[in-house]
Parts: sequence; C-alpha cells; structure tokens
Amino acid sequence: MSERRAYLDPGLGEDRGVVTLDGRPERFFLRREGDDPRLQLGARLIARVEHVEPVLASAFLDLGGVQALLPFKPEARPVRGAAVTVEIRSEPREGKLATLRALGAGEGAPRLLEPAPTLADVLQTLVRDGPVATGPEARRVADEAEDEALQTIHALPGGGTLAIEPTRALTAVDVDLGERKGADGKRAARQANLAALSEAARLLRLKGLGGLVVVDLVGRGHDGAALLAAARHAFGPDNPGVAIGPVGRFGTMELSIPRRAAPVLERLRRPEGGLTDAALAHRLVRRLEAEGVAQPGARLEARCAPDVAAAAESLGVRLAERIGARFAIVGEPGRRRADFDVGSAG
Repeated sequence: MSERRAYLDPGLGEDRGVVTLDGRPERFFLRREGDDPRLQLGARLIARVEHVEPVLASAFLDLGGVQALLPFKPEARPVRGAAVTVEIRSEPREGKLATLRALGAGEGAPRLLEPAPTLADVLQTLVRDGPVATGPEARRVADEAEDEALQTIHALPGGGTLAIEPTRALTAVDVDLGERKGADGKRAARQANLAALSEAARLLRLKGLGGLVVVDLVGRGHDGAALLAAARHAFGPDNPGVAIGPVGRFGTMELSIPRRAAPVLERLRRPEGGLTDAALAHRLVRRLEAEGVAQPGARLEARCAPDVAAAAESLGVRLAERIGARFAIVGEPGRRRADFDVGSAG
C-alpha cells in the first residue's frame, strides 16, 4: 500500500508544504506573504457579475478590484449586476483568470467571506490522520521537492527518461527508452510506458500542471487496455474530473486533468527562464539562516546579484529578528543571478 507523508516548512515570508508518496515528493505547495487571499483555492467570496458572454457560457465577475471567470450552464445564466456567492475553483495562472464555482445568491459589495484553508489544513487533509512534520527534515524535503518540480527531464525507474514541458495549449510528456535494459524491445517499451504513466501522474501533481496533457509513448503496438488501466490508477488521486483517452494511432495518450492550484513553475521561474528574484532571495535567506544556526555568534556575509539583494532586503530585516543583525547581504554588479555565496564575513 502506498504511504503518504506531509511536511510543512514555515519560512520567512514563505511557507512550503510537501506531500510525499512512498518517500518521493508528490505535491508541492508555496504560499507567500502578499499572496491575494481572494484568489486562493477554496476561498469563498461575494462577487458581482460584470459581464456575461453567452457564447462562451462564461461570466466575468468582480471580486473587489480583481476579476475572475464563472462558467455557467444555460439554465443557470447569471444576471449582470447581480451579487453571487462563489468559491475559487482554480487559481489564476499566466494569462488566465481564476475560475469560480457558484454557491448561490449573494448580498452586498464584493468581499472575502471565508479565507482558503491554511496550508497546514490542506496537508492534513491529504494525509488524513498522519502527522504533519516540521523542522529541519521538513526544510530538507521542501528543498528536494522544489528542485524536482523545476526539472524538465526526469529519470524513470529501471531506465529511460520522462520529459515534461508545459506550453500555452497543453503539457507535453515524452517517454524515452534511453538505455533501458532488456533483450525484448517490446517488453522493455511496455515496462517503460507503464512506469512513465505512474511517474507522470506524480510529477504533474508536483508541478501543479493540469488541463490537456499529451503523453508520447515509446515503441509501437501498444497494449491499450493495460495502459488505460495503468493511467486510471495513476491519475486516480486527481479525480474528480480526470478524463483519459485511448492510445491513438500515433502512439499518444491524451488526458484532461482538472486545474486547481497555480502551477509551481510559474511562481518560481521567469517566463524567459531562470528563477525569479523572489525565489532566489528566499533561497539565499534560507542559506543565511542555516549558516546562522550552524555558526552561532559568527558574523556572516552573503554576496549575490544586485536584483536578488534588493528582493532579499525585507526578508533580511525579518531574519535579523530571528538570528540577530550579524549578517550583511551585498549586491555585486556583474554577478550571475543564480550565483550567490554565503559564509563568514572576512
């Protein structure tokens, strides 16, 4: 039986949550101070209908200075100007508004009625009665989960690789046999594809990716029934709402997975590539904090790119409250963004 464990790493201005599946990260959650509570998954609000698009079966709602999308059925078409009680069904992502679920009629001005569940509550729900671990182990697990979520190519158990690349239209998953051992090529391909479906399900949950997913399987002459059964089992935790198509004539399998939380990649990585200044600043401050614990009383210095130093300024103020004002964050012109050094001050 599979075992899931939960870990919560409360940081300075950033909390990270992880659920592991048999010791490997399966879900990664990131919440930062400054996140809009009106747009978090599960938040309940009073919204006002601004505009109705019957052709798209969708309405644009005002949450109080923030817009979100409400899909509707023909018999439940909302009325412009009406107040509606809604719940965030999926968080906004790049180029897309948050989507809503209507709960009933509302009253009054747009406002937040009930915040989203806390990160601790979300983790507890996913592991049921299991404990939510904190402390150094939680930080280590969160670091590993974040690193894996950012990768594009992943190794498959038994050999071969899996590449996961999101685009605007869909997420492409490519299975590569690589140097997977096995005298029987067809059997090796079958084993690689079965392993790939299991790993793809875990990794898509870890990265927070959903929508249309196309898996490019390896080999020919696929056992469609076995692969369909494997996909249903692997993507079962993503239900309700998962739809899985049969293996097509070109050796691909298409899936539709509900979108819920914002993709982790969008929160950590810039559109042009590389980590955001905020993500790098949080990594730097975590390193400073670790050095401060390892070297109590020592004066520390972190050297990084100027933009990262600027992003870390407010975090540094909070870190000083925790370990004392015994460190400096120095921005060095010309230093690469992802390159920083932390150690004792010279």
